[in-house]
Amino acid sequence: MKTLIVSSFDISGGAARAAYRLHQGLQSINLDSQILVQEKFSHDQTVIGPTIKLKEGLARMRWTFGALPQKLYPQREDTTFTTQWLPDAVVPKVARLQPDIINLHWICAGYVQIETIAKLKRPIVWTLHDMWPFTGGCHYNHDCDRYTASCGACPQLHSSKDWDLSRWVWQRKAKAWRNLDLTVVALSSWLAKCASASSLFQDLPIELIPNGIDTQKYRPIHQQVARELLSLPQDKQLILFGAVNATSDKRKGFQLLQPALQELSQSGWRDQLELVIFGDSQPDNPPEFGFKTHYLGTLSDDLSLALVYAAADVFVAPSLQDNLPNTVMEAIACGTPCVAFNIGGMPDLIEHQKNGYLAQPYKIEALAQGIAWVLENTERHQKLSYRAREKVEKEFTLEIQARRYLSLFNEILSGV
Repeated sequence: MKTLIVSSFDISGGAARAAYRLHQGLQSINLDSQILVQEKFSHDQTVIGPTIKLKEGLARMRWTFGALPQKLYPQREDTTFTTQWLPDAVVPKVARLQPDIINLHWICAGYVQIETIAKLKRPIVWTLHDMWPFTGGCHYNHDCDRYTASCGACPQLHSSKDWDLSRWVWQRKAKAWRNLDLTVVALSSWLAKCASASSLFQDLPIELIPNGIDTQKYRPIHQQVARELLSLPQDKQLILFGAVNATSDKRKGFQLLQPALQELSQSGWRDQLELVIFGDSQPDNPPEFGFKTHYLGTLSDDLSLALVYAAADVFVAPSLQDNLPNTVMEAIACGTPCVAFNIGGMPDLIEHQKNGYLAQPYKIEALAQGIAWVLENTERHQKLSYRAREKVEKEFTLEIQARRYLSLFNEILSGV
């Protein structure tokens, strides 16, 4: 069986890294897997990307040109909104590779045109990394349920017209994908429910297969060693926060983490804790948290990330909306308990007060209480840490994920 994963990137960004991990998992069970990408960052020969520098430059320009329709809405919110209107050259590339089955992942940034998906002439499994495949352009709906009808009057565009850009995108999807041989894979129970409630995907088969992680790369490392290598203090408890554009993407919840930490600082923790942030460099005017803060900048290699998780006593993921965040899975694989709001895919990873803490959504004091609860008792912390690692070994290894996909691919290709 030849499988082809289609993803905008291979190892740049959370969705891309998750797709690449699946690729590695499929190869590890001897499946013939390749990845077709718009822009290649790895040196893996089974990843097929632009072969000349000019094409690389054109790929980057597609993202810019692809975002032009949104400019019609100058009052739009600063959220990711994608129309995928640019023609592409994906169909002939797929035809040359002759896969038996295609596994779409995150294909935005101007990569695959909506209409192209219907021309691929192969059974398609679409792994959802966010809500974009079944909305009129947004990647997360916030509080809007218009994707269950036909979008239009989009709140993220600040549009009051039913016939707007979101309706246009929705209609293009509805028309192009009407008779598509498509199976949907959701990474979390939450996203599976959203997809089944959507007007575009409600009649399609939807499977729940969470991401997997390399449990040899992401594993517990002695905390003292990790801190020594990262030049972090040995005599403090460390709170870790991390995401790409962590402090500038509102959905990641930084604006709630800051007051929660200030509340902790004022309730007697000031001299015991320090904060570590990765994914962002220190800004010119760093925010005040009430604690000394270490900015580690962007980390992309597995070893550095595993060291950072191992160095921390707790990882905080204050996202307002999220699917199955890599960072939380990476943290628990390293035995680091996590605190998050009880939203999205977080309950799939964090079992409340068993391997971490799920705070009441968007309550600053609840987030602060969760961090304190994880840190205040050493014996409890050790149990949380053990159970965090145990959960990953039981549910989220690359082999478990790969075998679930193999079973699904076989089912589809045999026509069961």
